[in-house]
Amino acid sequence: MVLLVSGALYCGLFFFSTVRAIFARTTLPFVDNVAKAQIVQGHGSNSRAQELPDLVQRKERVNILLLGIDQRPQENGFYRTDTMILVSIDPATRSAAMLSIPRDLWVTIPGYGENRINTAHSTGDAKGYPGGGVALAKKTVWYCLGIPVHYYVRINFTGFEKLIDAIGGITIDVKKPIHDEKYPDDNYGTMVIDIPAGVQHMDGKTALQYARSRHGNSDYDRMKRQQEVLLAARDKVLRLDIPLSRVPELLKIAGDSIQTDLSLDEIIALARIAKEIDPSQIKTGLIDSSMTTSVKTPQGWIVEVPDWQKVRKLVDELFPTQAPSTVVATSLTRVQLDAEAARIELRNGTLDPTLAQRTAQRLRDKGFNVVRYEDADRFDYDETIIIYYADKPHTVEGLVSELGAKLTNARPETKGPSDLDIVVILGREYLQKASS
Repeated sequence: MVLLVSGALYCGLFFFSTVRAIFARTTLPFVDNVAKAQIVQGHGSNSRAQELPDLVQRKERVNILLLGIDQRPQENGFYRTDTMILVSIDPATRSAAMLSIPRDLWVTIPGYGENRINTAHSTGDAKGYPGGGVALAKKTVWYCLGIPVHYYVRINFTGFEKLIDAIGGITIDVKKPIHDEKYPDDNYGTMVIDIPAGVQHMDGKTALQYARSRHGNSDYDRMKRQQEVLLAARDKVLRLDIPLSRVPELLKIAGDSIQTDLSLDEIIALARIAKEIDPSQIKTGLIDSSMTTSVKTPQGWIVEVPDWQKVRKLVDELFPTQAPSTVVATSLTRVQLDAEAARIELRNGTLDPTLAQRTAQRLRDKGFNVVRYEDADRFDYDETIIIYYADKPHTVEGLVSELGAKLTNARPETKGPSDLDIVVILGREYLQKASS
């Protein structure tokens, strides 16, 4: 369980989410409510229990969105994400990467127009989006970066402090002193914080201040500090020798401050990979001021408008794509395609009159629910396009891999035929592959 942290850590978060996932499925009295809550939220289901082991066997990337929400003690409501970090674990190369996303990044939130990316979570909860705020946050990141988001882990401020304290604090070499006279307190006011330069041992409260303060170059320095905290916590947790007898105690500490949709099987599979990841094989990056332009909106908001060409170059460096798997629609998709039951229509966007018919049969043989096929509006599509109107992530990912399509050509839309979940327009690039 501790080794899971070496793959992706949010300040000790994965250790405790591992503990939670294990004990939420036991009969210990103090976790009964947690288990019930997970089932109500759809997190206690076994429908996806075999997904990650299969991904590991196929040596494909596993992407996890880490979310820190701006929830204060005794506060209830719809929360924005104060922190967003996309972590990726690559079983094929035994490597990992993490990308920090600025909370003021101006993006399209699927179905809800343009806004800051940190509003996706609160919008999803407030609008009753299927799966809630975490589902809309995952979809927004996928839509913007062209990277599928398989899982999430979410933590609030209180949980962050408790977890850092539970591992005995962390040690960080502070490069520049921090003097912040406008650090937000728990009563919606401000306070003054001072963190001197040099090697500092931080408890949970200080670590949160270090990670959260906007002192310096706005959000960009803050994101760098968050990654420092994450890696410092990783080092600390890996050095700990925590006996299993302390697991119930640690689970009580974590409480409801953490939520995740990782199952026990998935966590165990991640832990096996994490064991073999060398620290030198962990890449870090952030979307910074060299990739964005500060703009004032008509509402008076200062937002960061991205240069998507630069952003996607960074994404490609951190998360290089792999060749499509030849077994994508065997054990993985047979189970999950049945669970999602996505209704798919194929449209032929090439001059080959039989392409859609042949592809429909091929996809049906592999478990995809192709309900019909027809010609597209034109016959000169260069690339295959996948349009999805419902949240069917495994089907979309399977289609991308099976058809050799680009993730950036898989896009969500809110309005479509009432009897369809996905429309695939086959392009000339796929025709050439299918004919070879």
